[in-house]
Amino acid sequence: ARRDGGAVLDGRDIGTVICPDAAVKLYVVASDEVRAARRAAELGADPQEMLAQLRERDLRDSQRATAPLRPAEDAVVLDTSTLSIDDAVARAVAEVLRVRGD
Repeated sequence: ARRDGGAVLDGRDIGTVICPDAAVKLYVVASDEVRAARRAAELGADPQEMLAQLRERDLRDSQRATAPLRPAEDAVVLDTSTLSIDDAVARAVAEVLRVRGD
């Protein structure tokens, strides 16, 4: 991630465990219902089943002893619940540019 050009990493413990010294940390969230609907549409699955599964995973991940699910203290929380993909990407890019001073 420290190479020229940097990197974009996605994961539940990137900002807290994998790259805790990253210059920019985004903690991307959306409401459970929106996340479930998006996942169901992607997989052609039942939204209610997806909702139950994601809540179970979130609970399990937030309570694990090693690298629990949580935002890094210095992360910017980006709530995408009402954003299109293009809008979410634009906000993420704007944050990177803001931190870089561009």
